[in-house]
Amino acid sequence: MKFKELHNQEKPLLIGNVWDVQSAKVAEKLNFKAMGTSSSAIAALLGYNDGEEMEFSELEYFVKRIVLNTDLPLSVDLESGYGRKPKEIVNNMKRLWDLGVVGINIEDSIVNKNRVLLNAYDFSKTLSVVTKLLEKERIDMFINVRTDTFLLGEENALEETKKRIGLYEKSGANGIFAPCIEDETDIEKIVTCTTLPINVMSMPNLPNFDTLTRLGVKRLSTGNFLFNRMYDQLEEITNAVISQESFNPIF
Repeated sequence: MKFKELHNQEKPLLIGNVWDVQSAKVAEKLNFKAMGTSSSAIAALLGYNDGEEMEFSELEYFVKRIVLNTDLPLSVDLESGYGRKPKEIVNNMKRLWDLGVVGINIEDSIVNKNRVLLNAYDFSKTLSVVTKLLEKERIDMFINVRTDTFLLGEENALEETKKRIGLYEKSGANGIFAPCIEDETDIEKIVTCTTLPINVMSMPNLPNFDTLTRLGVKRLSTGNFLFNRMYDQLEEITNAVISQESFNPIF
């Protein structure tokens, strides 16, 4: 089944969020249907903060290694596109497409010192040019547009999200990602305001998968939370080795 078609199933597509070859192999072993990179996790592995501190070429290297070592379709977290101009963004997407990447996430915020939302109309214009250039290049990549209204705790986040979804849908987005949304009513309202598949991310108070299916959500992801949990456990186990003066906690 093609990657785009996986967003039209009755049950939501559960994305295996990965950051290197080993995590990708785990996703493959557990029979995930598709994977998505976590930009935050890859940045952390290289000693960067999230927000395009690493070079695109560094991200590209990780993507290449993952694609070469697994067979699952891969979507890449392209953050804000690693470029401010549509042609720069498209060139980066083309490089990923040539590696075998089938989709990207692109977000409507940027990080200077702090993360801030981009103007919705300006971003939608950029997105429109990007999608037209991709069509010209015959690159059929799934564009999952991340809107950071809930993530940034915007005032009237629901209404702002709905407004942005309407703009992005007209600009050629294939899907919408709304990280940090948790409330059932909010989720239902953004699902019903668009024909695009809605992607939500793991959160402490997010409803369970059955409820999300009933609400019409089409894609689920874990973001960087599994990555963070893995290193929390590394610290706990190593600390136990030190305090017990024994390697037993490892086993």
